[in-house]
Amino acid sequence: MFYLVDEVGAKPPWNKGKVIGQKKPLKLKEIWMIRVQRHMAGDTRGLALFNLAIDSKLRGCGLVKLKVNDVVHGDRAMNRATVMQQKTHQPVQFEITEKTRDAVEAWIAKAKLRAGDYLFPSRAKAPRTSQPGSMVGLCISGSTVLA
Repeated sequence: MFYLVDEVGAKPPWNKGKVIGQKKPLKLKEIWMIRVQRHMAGDTRGLALFNLAIDSKLRGCGLVKLKVNDVVHGDRAMNRATVMQQKTHQPVQFEITEKTRDAVEAWIAKAKLRAGDYLFPSRAKAPRTSQPGSMVGLCISGSTVLA
């Protein structure tokens, strides 16, 4: 078999000149910048989600599976929480800082969440099965840029 390769129209690799691999961790200044942006924008959900992500170091899939009763007892957020990590199935214990507790309590009050509810329910409306492409549109229109 022979394959013809058109060298004139060859595209460069998508990652040429880009740094690949693990990203650098956020600096403390960047973390506070994101927190201030979320607070100034009135985004209580985003602020609570971001603060819990920083405190817990959980993956995104673990964060969205948190339930209200995982981090709140009664009407007050707990100082410390323990959840099962999805990937490793190991319990992860983390401290919840005062700013995060305040943000979580504000989010729960604003969203009117109860004990058994997911802490961060989906904001997307489910697309009809006859329109599978609408999921892409929902993901693009519902996304927010933090930085």
